[in-house]
Amino acid sequence: MPDFTCKRTPLTLALALAFGAPLAAFAQTAPDRLAADPDSVPTVVVSASALGVISDDMVTPVTSLGGGELVRVRESTLGETLANQPGITSSHFGAGASRPVIRGMDGPRVKILSDGAEVQDASTISPDHAIAFEPVLAERIEVLRGPSALAYGGGAVGGVVNILDRKIPTRMPDKAVEGSAEVRTNSAAREKTGAFELTGRAGDHIAVHAEGVKRDAQPYRVGSGWSEGRKVEGSYKETATGTVGLSWIGARGYLGAAYTRERTEYGIPGHHHEFESCHPHGDHLHCGGEEHGEEEGGHEHEHGDEHGAAPYVKLESDRWDVRGEYRNPVAGIEKLRLRASFTEYRHDEIEGTEVATSFASQGHDLRLEAEHAPMKGWRGVAGVQTTRRDFSATGAEAYVPSSVTKKHAAFLTEEYKLKDWRFEAGLRHEWQDIAVAGSSLDDTSARGTSASVGAVWKFRPDYSLRASFSRSHRLPSAEELYADGVHLATATYEIGNPDLVKETSNNLDLTLRKFAGPTTFSLSAFHNRVDNYIHAHTLDDHEGFQLIEYAQRDATFTGLEGEIRRKLSASLDATVFGDYVRARFDGGEGGRNLPRIPAHRVGVKLDGNWRNWHGLVEFYRVGKQDKVADFEAPTGGYNMLNLGTHYTTRIGGVPAQFYARINNLADELAFSHTSFIKEAAPLTGRNLTAGLRLVF
Repeated sequence: MPDFTCKRTPLTLALALAFGAPLAAFAQTAPDRLAADPDSVPTVVVSASALGVISDDMVTPVTSLGGGELVRVRESTLGETLANQPGITSSHFGAGASRPVIRGMDGPRVKILSDGAEVQDASTISPDHAIAFEPVLAERIEVLRGPSALAYGGGAVGGVVNILDRKIPTRMPDKAVEGSAEVRTNSAAREKTGAFELTGRAGDHIAVHAEGVKRDAQPYRVGSGWSEGRKVEGSYKETATGTVGLSWIGARGYLGAAYTRERTEYGIPGHHHEFESCHPHGDHLHCGGEEHGEEEGGHEHEHGDEHGAAPYVKLESDRWDVRGEYRNPVAGIEKLRLRASFTEYRHDEIEGTEVATSFASQGHDLRLEAEHAPMKGWRGVAGVQTTRRDFSATGAEAYVPSSVTKKHAAFLTEEYKLKDWRFEAGLRHEWQDIAVAGSSLDDTSARGTSASVGAVWKFRPDYSLRASFSRSHRLPSAEELYADGVHLATATYEIGNPDLVKETSNNLDLTLRKFAGPTTFSLSAFHNRVDNYIHAHTLDDHEGFQLIEYAQRDATFTGLEGEIRRKLSASLDATVFGDYVRARFDGGEGGRNLPRIPAHRVGVKLDGNWRNWHGLVEFYRVGKQDKVADFEAPTGGYNMLNLGTHYTTRIGGVPAQFYARINNLADELAFSHTSFIKEAAPLTGRNLTAGLRLVF
C-alpha cells in the first residue's frame, strides 16, 4: 500500500488511477448507472436492520441516501453531509470535524457504523475529533432515528448511521473491470478533491477492489458581516485515503477482507491559550493570570503563513475489515453473517512544531449473526458482539486517562407478519468493563438490558402507521467517568464522575406515511424520557471558559419531523419539510434547558427533471434558539437559499454526471447552535461546488 501523505499534489493519485486507462475501453459494456432518475426514492433494503427489512416496513423513521442524491449532498465530513436531512444537524467544528446530531443527541448516543461494524476513532470523546471515514467513498448512507437498532448497541438512543461502501466485493463484477471516478471543487475553501473506485475479476471466484480519495481544502469563507473577517483561520483540511480489498465469492456466500489507510490533517479553530492556567477550586474556576504570550510567541507555527496560527491535528488510521456471509449452512439457519474490524488510530494535536497532545487507540469489533428459518410465522436474527478499545492520552491536554474498555453483548430481533400488520421485537444485553491504566482510580463494571417493540400497519394501499416503544440502557463511557483536565478545543475544564450509573431511555415513536400517489408524506413525532441522563453540567464560567462536571439528571426530549412532497407536473415536484426538538431537564435545581439543542427548521424545495437535466431550488429558515442552558448564549436564526443542477450524459460512451450547486446564495452569516465554537467558526458563506463523475 503506498504511503499516502497530505503533502502530495492534490488529485494526483485519483486522476492517475482513474483515468490512466482510455475511457473508450469501457464504452461498449459500461452499465448506465447514472441514467435512472436520481431523485426517485426506491424501496431499498435497510442494511442496518438486522432483519434486512425494506424501508417501507421499518417500525421507526429511516433515511437512505444513495445514487445521484448522495453525490449532490456529500461534503468533506459525515456531519455536514447529513445536516440538511429532517431531524439531523451537525456538531460543526470548522472544516475538519463534524458528527451527526440526531434529534438533539450526539457523541456516544449516535453510533457510526461501517457496513455494520463500528468506526473506531476518538470522535465520541470530543467534537474536535474527526470521524475516521471518508464520505466520498460511501455507496449509501442509512440513518435510523431513535433507539431502533438494538443489534448495534443499547447506547445508540439518538440513532444509528450506517455507511455502506464497496471496499469488500459481495458479488462478482459483470465484466473484467468496473468502477467510477470523480473530481470536484468548492469555491469557499478552494477545495480540490479526486476519488476513484475499481472492482475487477481475478478468477472465477475472486474479486479485487481498490479505491482512494485525495482532498486539499484551504480555510473556508464565511457569510458577510463577520467581525473577524471573511475566513475562519486554521480551518483547512487535507486528506488522503486508500483501500485495497479481496473477496472469495461463491454460490452460497462470500468471505473477504480489506485494508484502509487514512491520513488527514486539519486545523482546530477557536483554541484559547489564555485559559491554560485555569483550574478548579471547588465549584469555581481560578484563572491566575499567568502570562503565556512569551511562551506562545516562541513557538514557530509552521502553518502560520499558509493556514494561520491555529493548532492542527494529524490523524492516522489503519483499519482491517473482514466480512462474510454464508447462506443455508445447516437446516433451520438461513444465513450466517460475519463483521469484524481491527483499527489502529492516532490523533496528534500539534502547536507549532511540537505535538502538544496525542490520543491513540487500538480496538477491535466482532459480530456474528444467525438468521433462523421461519418458525410458526416468526423470523429472526440472533447474534453476539464483542469490542475492545485500548485508549491512551498523553501531553498537555491529556484530560482523559488511559483505559481499556471491553464490551460484550448478545441480541435477538424477531418479526411477525399478519395480513396488513408487521410486528417487530428486539432484546439486547450488554456487559461493560473499564480498566484505568496507571491510576489510583477504580475500575468499573456495568450491565444493561435494552428492549423494543413496534408495529407497522398498512391500513390503506398507500398509507401506513408505525409505532415503536423502546427501553434502552446506555452505560457511561470512560471519558464521562474519569475526565480531569483542561480541554482548550471546547474551552472547558472537564471533571469526570466515577459514581455515574447507566442511563435509561424510554422512547415512544409514531409515524404516519403516505408512500405512493401524486402527494406523499412522512410525519413523525417522538417522546423520549431519559432517566439519569448523563450531561456536562457547567459549574462556573470565566470569559467563556467553563468548568464542567459530568452529572446525571432526568431529561425529556420531544419533537416533530417530516416532509410533504407534491407532484405539480410530470417534471416538477414541490416539498415542504421541517423539524423541531425540545429538550428539558425534569425539575430539580438549576436550569431546565439542555445545552446545544438545535433550533427548529422549516423549508420548501422545488426540484424538476427535463430530459437529462435536473434542477433544484431550496429555501429553509432556521429559527432563533433562545431556550438555552446556564452559561449558554442564544443563537440568532438565519435563512438559507441553495440552488443545484446536474446533467447526465455520456463521454466516449461512458455514463457521466456533471453537477453543480450553490449553497448560501445570499451569503448570509450563520451560526450553528450545536457547535462548541459557533462564534469562532460560523457556517460557510456563499459557495459553489462543481464536479464530474464517471461510472464504467
